[in-house]
Amino acid sequence: MDRILELDQIIRISVTDDKLTSLLKFADVGDDFTVTFDELQGLARANGIVHGLDTEALLRIAIDPQPYLLAETVIAQGTRPVNGTDGYVDYLYGRNNDTHKPVETEDGRVDLKEVSTLNNIRKGQIIGKKVSPTEGTPGKAVTGEPLPAREGKEARFKLGKNVVTDNEEKAIYAAIDGLVTYTDRSKVNVFPVYEVNGDVDYRTGNIDFVGTVVIRGNVSPGFKIKASGDIRIVGGVEAAELEASGSVEITAGIVGRNKAVIRAGHNVKSSFIQDATVEAADTVTVSQSILHSTIRAGKTVACNGPKGLIVGGTVQAGEKVIARTIGNSLSNATAIEVGVLPELRNELIQLRSQLKALAENQSKTDKALILLDQLAASGQLGPDKVALRIKLNHTKRQSGEEQRELRERIFEMEKSLEDSDRSSVEVISTVYGGAKIVIGRYTKFIKDPMSHVVFQLVAGDIGHSAYMPK
Repeated sequence: MDRILELDQIIRISVTDDKLTSLLKFADVGDDFTVTFDELQGLARANGIVHGLDTEALLRIAIDPQPYLLAETVIAQGTRPVNGTDGYVDYLYGRNNDTHKPVETEDGRVDLKEVSTLNNIRKGQIIGKKVSPTEGTPGKAVTGEPLPAREGKEARFKLGKNVVTDNEEKAIYAAIDGLVTYTDRSKVNVFPVYEVNGDVDYRTGNIDFVGTVVIRGNVSPGFKIKASGDIRIVGGVEAAELEASGSVEITAGIVGRNKAVIRAGHNVKSSFIQDATVEAADTVTVSQSILHSTIRAGKTVACNGPKGLIVGGTVQAGEKVIARTIGNSLSNATAIEVGVLPELRNELIQLRSQLKALAENQSKTDKALILLDQLAASGQLGPDKVALRIKLNHTKRQSGEEQRELRERIFEMEKSLEDSDRSSVEVISTVYGGAKIVIGRYTKFIKDPMSHVVFQLVAGDIGHSAYMPK
């Protein structure tokens, strides 16, 4: 023990402020100074160093103290505490809304138009969930005392608009259909409207959104917009495709180049439509002109503004078409059809075409069977011809059944065409020669210009009366 006290005057053992390291330092000693491993270990313990002692370092010093006389030497290392990790919110929707990367297709090509990946979400879907913090692992000082670890902090939701939590506040959900958007201070929101402050082009890519889409610019050729709500275009639409479960409104009009297709679950409104296909479950309203286009509306097509011109193409409406002018002095063919839902009228056309094709094929089958019957009567019908005869008879029976079903369907649809008494085509100014008026199953060809007229069914034919402004 006296030796330990003596060494304590010669050797200083210290502990760092964090209690994780113990250092040994010699005072001035002669070249003949010696010390044993046991003496150094005993000195360390006498100074309270009981954890993480580096016995190899003590052994090296005991063997040859000279290299260690002028420097501090680490003789013990404690166990550092491991702090707990903070909790966080695991968002199921990307937070970088400005990242637009082209989509690579299955065959390896890159579709430059498919660059918008919107955070679409439906009401009730989960947006994110909390990941719990960890407690941490305590450490141990070289003196043996425990060193506490910091516990991780609980994450907090930063709720914006149209976002709710569950009762335990462990997850957040969308309160409406819309777009998951992260705003300042990391607030999470669900917005029912997706806005583009400019054109839809290669910068934005195609858009597919569960709410309403507002474009404060034009829609460039070849691009597509699909919305579960409305689509509102402040600019114009070129040879693009628009599909909305709600309504479509286009401020500057449509220049379709015979490629534009616009479909709406309710209404379509535009200043003009040119060389395009437009379909609406309810009403198509055009303030200026409809030129060489295909228009289908479940209820009404209205083109009765100050210009209100319909020229070329086909305009179909379930109930009424009203226009200021139909056709032109050049007698461009212009078809106006009312009195039945456009899709039913178009289906009827297809069914009649199918029936005609079946009848033509059956005529060919009948001729072939007559020839085979003649061969059979003369005893010249070989095995291959017998098989062909059986096959053609089966084809004839099958074709007859298909024709019967088609005729029944056509008859039912034609009966619905009779119920068109309230349907009308209203002309505020002039309808020119070359126009065709179809109401239900009846057709009237306009040869000479007529002014201020209303076309309706009268006694089983299309009649006309004077147009009276309402």
